[in-house]
Amino acid sequence: MEISSRRAIVLAVASLSSFLTPFLGSSVNIALPAIGEAFSMDALMLNWVSTSYLFASAIFLLPFGRMADIYGRKLVFAWGVAILTLSSFLIVLSPSAGFVIAFRIMQGLGSSMIFGTGVAILTSVYPPEERGRALGINVAAVYLGLSLGPFLGGVMTEHIGWESVFLAVIPIGLAVLALTILCVREERGGEDGAIDVPGSFVYSASLVALMYGFSRIQEATGIALVLAGIAGMLVFLVWEKRARHPLLKIDLITRNRQFAMSNLAAFIHYSATFAITFLMSLYLQFIKGMSPQQAGLILVSQPLVMTLFSPLAGRLSDRIAPRVLASVGMAVTSLGLFLLVFLTDGAGMVQILTPLLIIGLGFAFFSSPNTNAVMGAVDRRMYGLAGGFISTMRVTGQAMSMGIVLMLFALFIGANAITPELYPAFMKSMRIGFAVFSLLCGLGIFASLARGVSRNQAAESPRQRS
Repeated sequence: MEISSRRAIVLAVASLSSFLTPFLGSSVNIALPAIGEAFSMDALMLNWVSTSYLFASAIFLLPFGRMADIYGRKLVFAWGVAILTLSSFLIVLSPSAGFVIAFRIMQGLGSSMIFGTGVAILTSVYPPEERGRALGINVAAVYLGLSLGPFLGGVMTEHIGWESVFLAVIPIGLAVLALTILCVREERGGEDGAIDVPGSFVYSASLVALMYGFSRIQEATGIALVLAGIAGMLVFLVWEKRARHPLLKIDLITRNRQFAMSNLAAFIHYSATFAITFLMSLYLQFIKGMSPQQAGLILVSQPLVMTLFSPLAGRLSDRIAPRVLASVGMAVTSLGLFLLVFLTDGAGMVQILTPLLIIGLGFAFFSSPNTNAVMGAVDRRMYGLAGGFISTMRVTGQAMSMGIVLMLFALFIGANAITPELYPAFMKSMRIGFAVFSLLCGLGIFASLARGVSRNQAAESPRQRS
């Protein structure tokens, strides 16, 4: 098979898998009320249908990134696609709410095997001068999944049933699995050694404590869990410095500023943006009185702009320093979030759409250049670990974003349904949330700028000068 054909197939496999996971996540959120009705779930159980997937993804991302570098990226990726596809089928057959949540955890495990390895496989087959374009297309697939998920999920749930959301995953998953087995070469990162089991356990336990504790930060138990999680992460870092076969090479953080600051920028950006859809969906349906389908059409605007401009941003990051493009993207996102602070119950369509379009543009110019910077900061044999690390930053940032919203709701709304009497309290919490997110993005600009020059740029500079 020619190199160009092989690259095209790898790009198709990575992009389809990158489409699948966000499509599943965003469409399931639309189907949650129907799932809750089918299994008589209370609010807490319904919340776990969503968060259990997120927790499992975050917990296993870094360990599976390490496993991919040791045992093979194709192997881990293929098993991830198979597990995700199988669990989607099993959810449809679930006899109770407990089984639904258990299979959602299984979906999260499968997704964690896909997230980092897919990017690593894609990065390994493209040379540095073409990598940004490929990553841009891959990021566009992510945003296409985010774009189609709410709308198609709502249509399928309303006209076919909530089961159709999970059944739609199966043919795509089988196609990706077949292409992977038949056409993708196995590629090991060249890493030797064993999996750091104690480090994996401490890391996973600490992450669960942090994420769950922050979601209940208004309670003493939540504060204790957050403190325990922070302490656990410190223990994990100390352990990893001494471990014979570390899960995380601490040098990547302490000696590689490009890698450390690029991942910090990703964490900040996702912390500031993930809850936008959640808040705007409630605003459009409760405050503006729109139907779910109407709200979905409005919310498509943001990821649609991301999808359109991500390939361009990826190509530009092959010519312009990723730190510059990503920092500009972060600043544009911060501006869009700031504009959302001024939404009122009488806001018109222009006032609603303009910030979302600006945020979509900012996200496009941040994400693919930032991913290019992360992968360009390490050598080839650590692509799986690097891909797993940035995916972990994304998922933990998403959890942090929802944790901030949960904390604001607890302070201003409490354990109550959002009724007309509490609309002013909801609007207050929403505005404060967008103000916090805008400030976070503003601070993230400095992390993005502080990353320095990438390995690829440093290597190319002498050739350019000559």
